[in-house]
Amino acid sequence: MQVKALYTEHVKILVSNDDGVFSPGIHALALAMSRIADEVLIVAPDVEQSASGHAITLRRPLRYKTTKLENLPSNVTAFRVDGTPADCVMLGVHHGGKPDAVVSGINLGSNLGFDVTSSGTVAAALEATSLAVPAIAFSLQLGDDDLDFSEAATFAEKLVPQIVAEGLPAQTLLNVNVPSSTAKGVRLAKLSTHNWDDGFDERTDPNGETYFWLTGTLVGSDEPDTDFSTVRDGYIAVTPLHLDMTHHSYFSRLAELVPGLEPS
Repeated sequence: MQVKALYTEHVKILVSNDDGVFSPGIHALALAMSRIADEVLIVAPDVEQSASGHAITLRRPLRYKTTKLENLPSNVTAFRVDGTPADCVMLGVHHGGKPDAVVSGINLGSNLGFDVTSSGTVAAALEATSLAVPAIAFSLQLGDDDLDFSEAATFAEKLVPQIVAEGLPAQTLLNVNVPSSTAKGVRLAKLSTHNWDDGFDERTDPNGETYFWLTGTLVGSDEPDTDFSTVRDGYIAVTPLHLDMTHHSYFSRLAELVPGLEPS
């Protein structure tokens, strides 16, 4: 789908990620965006920032440097930042000018269930949403074969123009997960309870000092119609996420439990 089929004004898209500016996933996503937008701005971490969540840098200055990336068209410019994905989006929006949309990814690995709370890829989209910019996070499931970003990039090329034209509801972002094998289709999916059973290996370094290395075992989810089961079954999962984390239905019960607490 060509961008001009939906709108005629100058369209600018900001691309970020948490795998770093030199990741093949961000190159594939930027190339797809270059075909549907007039201007594409890449602002991404200079090194991998996976699992950095929505961290922002407060205690030191940030470096925002032009970066030359090979095999990208002339309407794509790139900058690298020695900070987090959220830093990158804030800088890209405030320094580079407000875009029509922010796309994050394509992440090397799925971001399902509770992964969204630690994912830097999702956090980049979340930061854009907090700045009132429509945002989508794209992630690709890891498989046994070499990573092929083509299907995820093609889907992004179809989805993003619709979101630019239509927008998203306030405080809402989209989290998209693509299976490693050829997708059977696209499904709307709820957030699953997929999580990791974390642990630590205790080890000793060459100086005899003890250190700990994070380990984890995947805890899957058999819940139907969730992002985990959708990707497991070979479909692209599209999950709308909302920034309002308030447990509204618990208000009245909590007011009963806490003396002096008035119900809303």
